[in-house]
Amino acid sequence: MTGSYRDGGDERRLCRACFAPEPSRDAVAKEMDMAVKKMALANRWVSVTDVLDRLRQARENREQQAKLLEGLEGRAKQRRDDVERSLADLSVSQRSHIVSRAANGYRAELKRQSLDSRVAYLKAIGALRDELESARAHYRSPVQMLAREGLGSERRSRLLQQIEKSGKIELASLAALAASTGDKELAAALITRNSGLPINDRAFSSQELADVLVGDEWRKVTQAIAEVDRLAVEAVHADSAFETGKPNTTRAVAVAIMRRDEQAIGADLTELDADQQGEE
Repeated sequence: MTGSYRDGGDERRLCRACFAPEPSRDAVAKEMDMAVKKMALANRWVSVTDVLDRLRQARENREQQAKLLEGLEGRAKQRRDDVERSLADLSVSQRSHIVSRAANGYRAELKRQSLDSRVAYLKAIGALRDELESARAHYRSPVQMLAREGLGSERRSRLLQQIEKSGKIELASLAALAASTGDKELAAALITRNSGLPINDRAFSSQELADVLVGDEWRKVTQAIAEVDRLAVEAVHADSAFETGKPNTTRAVAVAIMRRDEQAIGADLTELDADQQGEE
């Protein structure tokens, strides 16, 4: 015998590996759940203010990239027009062949000259997209956002102690008070208490309370993350269109769908728009 089978120990180990029982579904599910939890723990924290700041950066990046590509396309078109005018005496077929060769050669030169700048824009917006995509796990719902309010504070701890024995009527009354006064810390304590009750015994809707207090903020963050995602895709598609010399209709439709879904979130980002116009 040759190779690994010369050693009986290796052969026995190979046989045990071949006929070892497969892990149960429960074991596989548990392993997958642990993997998901590990990924969630690895997600980077980005505050609401920072999320909106990343959106500003992404918009500026995309605008600058668009100006660069527009300028390059303008130069390519100008060269094509110049060559075509200089060959007015030739037949249409001859002129078309020469113009295409000259225009393609000049576009290739422009691509080489602008490569570093174009890649820099794509890397920058790609990094912003990755950062916010990682942070998305911290903004799954308004309830999740509200539950962090005052976490670890002395007041929240006292509130939890005070409402520990409160009944449904009192909890519902306090939830209404928190909503009307904008007391997020009280609301966070109430949500913690409410979530510990059996579903049928809960005093109020945690989702509704959270939406009243942080719903607008949650929608802003969610839409900002979605817009950065779309801007990154747009940037890649725009660069690809310049590289190939023609737009991709399928990609344009995909971006339009992303924009539609983004706007359906319904956030009011006019303040962000006004800030950018003021800076300009």
